Amino acid sequence: MAYPAIEAPSGLVPVNRTDGMPYAGAMRQYKIASGYNTSIFNGDAVTIGTGGTIEREPADAAMSPVGVFMGCSYTDPVLKYTIHSQYYPASTVADDIVAYVVSDPNVVMKVAVVSTGTTISSYAQSDLMGNAALVDNAGDTATGKSAIAVSETTATGATLPVKVIGLVEETKNSSGGYTEALVKWNAGHQFVSTTGQA
Repeated sequence: MAYPAIEAPSGLVPVNRTDGMPYAGAMRQYKIASGYNTSIFNGDAVTIGTGGTIEREPADAAMSPVGVFMGCSYTDPVLKYTIHSQYYPASTVADDIVAYVVSDPNVVMKVAVVSTGTTISSYAQSDLMGNAALVDNAGDTATGKSAIAVSETTATGATLPVKVIGLVEETKNSSGGYTEALVKWNAGHQFVSTTGQA
């Protein structure tokens, strides 16, 4: 059976660790501030803000992620029962919002390669071990999935947030390019950075 063609990005998907060990599903729980005004989708990069709560981390050169958002739970302000959700809806008012985050700085993530926005592109074998920027796209409220992707352009710049450490063989296209890659966080990860946060 053929691997399905990659038609759109689906965020950062943890698959294993840089040492080759399987990803066992380990996550940390962090709070999201009541009323936080930005939606966070399954597969988005997140950071711990100065208030000590989880915030969506925009995909840019200044990224300082703590990990990948996998979902959240909270008491619905209207229905008054616990909701378990793939994504955090912006401006939710609840005092018990908990984010589930893959925070291991050594996690390897599968991600779609794009030329711009959500337009699928590919990497060549020569892109392996290059650094790359992430491309920010709005997530899907129907599925709760992120649409973050990785740029088709690799470079040597140490400030770029991810390193391409593998290519997903099953996504090789007819032109010989790989439409999904395996990436790891670079030194900007909050657990690795030696700069503290007051």
